[in-house]
Amino acid sequence: MRIGTTRFQKTAFAFGGLAALGALLLVTGGLSGAHLENRDTFCASCHSQPESVYVTRSLAANPIDLASFHTTKQVRCIDCHSGPGVMGRASALALGVRDATRYFTGRFTQPAPLTRAIADAQCTKCHGDVANGQDFQNHFHVFLAQWQARSPNAASCVRCHESHITDGEARIGFLNEARTTQVCQACHSFAGADD
Repeated sequence: MRIGTTRFQKTAFAFGGLAALGALLLVTGGLSGAHLENRDTFCASCHSQPESVYVTRSLAANPIDLASFHTTKQVRCIDCHSGPGVMGRASALALGVRDATRYFTGRFTQPAPLTRAIADAQCTKCHGDVANGQDFQNHFHVFLAQWQARSPNAASCVRCHESHITDGEARIGFLNEARTTQVCQACHSFAGADD
């Protein structure tokens, strides 16, 4: 009987070691990425245009758009650009890994295209109670879900609440009154279609 390590055992040990090293690199990279993605300046280092403009705006003394207003409340880019829960955050991190890989291999484009639109679920992570107010001034938010359930062309949060557009008015939450009125008219037109 031979005492010692067989070729199979050596191979299995080598593969096990490589798998452990790969897992360690994946966990370390994931934790590092999760830490870095919390810094808006890190996001803007690869997504240089127009994101660097957005980050610069966020550092200004007075907010000039909805995103820079959110920054005054310690809201970071990743807070809006990730879905709800752990899976939403993991999905955003995976997208960040893909984007970083493209950046470091030279296969990126500027301006960086938005590949995932901001969905209502990303807004309601913080603004989940928006439909609770039953007064006239809030009727759009109250009926939005009904419109969305009945029409694929219904509005979404960002149709009115555009984060990086600078032609909104601070006194009305950085809304652009003319564009918002168009959304109001579209909803009223749709609601009147069933009469």
